[in-house]
Amino acid sequence: MNMDEVIARINALAKKAKTEGLTDEETAERDKLRRIYIDSVKANLTGQLNNTYILRPDGTKTKLEKKS
Repeated sequence: MNMDEVIARINALAKKAKTEGLTDEETAERDKLRRIYIDSVKANLTGQLNNTYILRPDGTKTKLEKKS
């Protein structure tokens, strides 16, 4: 399942939750899909931050350090 399909399914389940309500299986599926989406967003952000540099006024570049 690609991310577009995951988002579409999350949205479909959200719409159904507002109108009819969800079964226990659908609630579990929604929670699983939300976790997949959140993990993907975190991984993308981490990847961007790992490739981010600070450009100093003197022209030097410093790799952004990881915060603990």
